[in-house]
Amino acid sequence: MVFHEVRFPDDISRGARGGPERRTQIVELASGDEERNASWANSRRRYDVAYGIRRADDLAAVVAFFEARNGRLHGFRFKDWADYKSCLPSQSVAPTDQPIGTGDGATTTFQLVKRYASGSQTWVRMITKPVAGTVRVALDGAEQLGGWSVDPTTGLVTFESAPAAGVAITAGFEFDVPVRFDTDALDVTLDLERLGSITSIPLLEIRQ
Repeated sequence: MVFHEVRFPDDISRGARGGPERRTQIVELASGDEERNASWANSRRRYDVAYGIRRADDLAAVVAFFEARNGRLHGFRFKDWADYKSCLPSQSVAPTDQPIGTGDGATTTFQLVKRYASGSQTWVRMITKPVAGTVRVALDGAEQLGGWSVDPTTGLVTFESAPAAGVAITAGFEFDVPVRFDTDALDVTLDLERLGSITSIPLLEIRQ
């Protein structure tokens, strides 16, 4: 089981359907009241990329990609066009988009994260597959053009020198979702014009 650092074709993923899912247990009491418990602390994304196939060449590309990943065996990158930036979809990535830590004078490594806030509630998502060349970092609001590096396979930002105590560390970036195929079989239908179609091609986010 190996993760392949290759991205699913963008022109096909653009037409995909899907998004985050949660797992919640709901028990209905005799009184009609409910007790609800979250089985998962974090959401997990699920997609169906069959909707992005528009031509026979698209189908051939998906089949080749599926074979190269050995079906469900190997993970890969996927661009979720609805959520792939540290900022709002209409905005450009900025080094102050997301807080990723506070300096203590000793720590040099910080994990990229994205926060989802609504009202008083915030959920923090770990970002492990940033897109190379898109990451920008700032210390106390001042962009740092050097003195740090990012691992695009883990999302870890490492500074050459530890940020001073109390310094706010922020970052902006584009990112992919680590996924795998959620099927070991592609059910391909060929019509009279030999234009292929697949009823469903499910992808499931890999938790790392």
